[in-house]
Amino acid sequence: MRILIAEDDSRLLTQLDSLLQQHGYSVDLADNGEQALYQLNEFTYDLAIIDIGLPKMDGFEVIRKARQEDIRCPVLILTARDRWQEKVEGLDAGADDYLTKPFHNEELLARVKALIRRASGQANPVIQFGPISLDTVAEEITVNDAPLELTAYEYKVMEYLMLNPQKVVSKTELTEHIYDQDFDLDSNVIEVFVGRLRKKLDPDNNFKPIETLRGRGYRINRNL
Repeated sequence: MRILIAEDDSRLLTQLDSLLQQHGYSVDLADNGEQALYQLNEFTYDLAIIDIGLPKMDGFEVIRKARQEDIRCPVLILTARDRWQEKVEGLDAGADDYLTKPFHNEELLARVKALIRRASGQANPVIQFGPISLDTVAEEITVNDAPLELTAYEYKVMEYLMLNPQKVVSKTELTEHIYDQDFDLDSNVIEVFVGRLRKKLDPDNNFKPIETLRGRGYRINRNL
């Protein structure tokens, strides 16, 4: 999952970047509102975390303009202001949730996961397709209730596919959502990950969990 963090406190920005990367997210950073809006227009994100008190353009305006331009990713606003009026203004601008500073890392992570799930139409933290079960909280996958050992990037690929079961996901889209901006988009590493996943999920080739649509990309087999 790819996340934009817009925060002008450099120390908090670094902490959030480190925290989210430790939990497997690809992270882009912005330290002012104009930069945040530019990145929201240029790249596709699974979530944006936006501080209200940004320089150049405050968080409220960033969210309003993003929504006017039909940018639909969920937005979690951060605010040091504990007045209910600011929270209402943020939600009315188009934010999906808010978190008041200071906050516990565990709460931020839980809200991030919940917002990404809901944006994909998955209210339940456990996503099930046939014998495959993905627990987005524990970050674990089981097949027929047996835990599966995956690398971090194999898990990211599978999580993205399972959170987007109606989409045909291209290699470029997968790469953009699991790696940082400067990764080589021409790499065939996604093909390698998908090949490994197929062998681990379905070693006997019984139910073919990941479909390939030639020239377009990959999709979870919805007939599992």
